[in-house]
Amino acid sequence: MGQVMINSTHGKDDVERASLAFVVGNVALTSGQEATMLLTIEGVWVGTKGYAGGLQANGFSPLADLVQQFVANGGRVWVCGACAKPRGITSEHLIEGAQIIGAATAIEAMVNGAQTLSF
Repeated sequence: MGQVMINSTHGKDDVERASLAFVVGNVALTSGQEATMLLTIEGVWVGTKGYAGGLQANGFSPLADLVQQFVANGGRVWVCGACAKPRGITSEHLIEGAQIIGAATAIEAMVNGAQTLSF
């Protein structure tokens, strides 16, 4: 089984990119791969409760559904701590299945062979 880490840097600023990251993550999970979503910059908001509600890019399922499917299928959601802090995001704000991580955690995953994609 391979490991994929997808870096998503977008939220409401580019719902299509935010959605595509989770579409790819869901495809990875359903094809038997491990998948981690690394949310950075504006993407950290997608990991917060209620944020994705009502967001839908043309031609995509609603973002909230894509995120929920990703978590339900065993995907890990990592929220960049350095990005969350200046935005006032703490662990209490996060959706179920998401956790705030430091850069060392992401680097460790890459060193251990995670293939990375960025949106």
